[in-house]
Amino acid sequence: MKNNMIRGLALLLAVFIISCSGKGGENKEMSHSENVKLEQYMVTGSKLYTIHCSSCHQSEGQGLAKLFPPLSGSDYLDDKLQTVPCIIKNGLSGEITVNGVVYNQPMPAIPQLTNLEIAEITTYIYNSWGRNHGIVNVKDVEKMLENCKK
Repeated sequence: MKNNMIRGLALLLAVFIISCSGKGGENKEMSHSENVKLEQYMVTGSKLYTIHCSSCHQSEGQGLAKLFPPLSGSDYLDDKLQTVPCIIKNGLSGEITVNGVVYNQPMPAIPQLTNLEIAEITTYIYNSWGRNHGIVNVKDVEKMLENCKK
């Protein structure tokens, strides 16, 4: 009984340490102000995602059949962080492959979004549905948007 209690406490301590150590068990800790900023981006990003993105990509990012690709579990997003703000701002057309499925519906541009709103949506997408990237800062998004292919 005593050994089971010790093992249980050790397991609880390990879970606590991992959950408090930052992103996915990494040892990078965020400051209080960084945590607050991330939370603000996530709340606003969620609202903006619901307004501008969820009708196609759905509320849980699962996409819509073979019409609109999923964002949740999307291999397409894995190496596209630098271009996602451009896609949000300028739209996307042509074939893309997501998780082995080909999609060819144009994604409309949302040019009325501010750089901050794009940063908030991008932060939301990259910190939802199992992703844990951290904040995508508006200054970084501004640089990304400067490099968009026209």
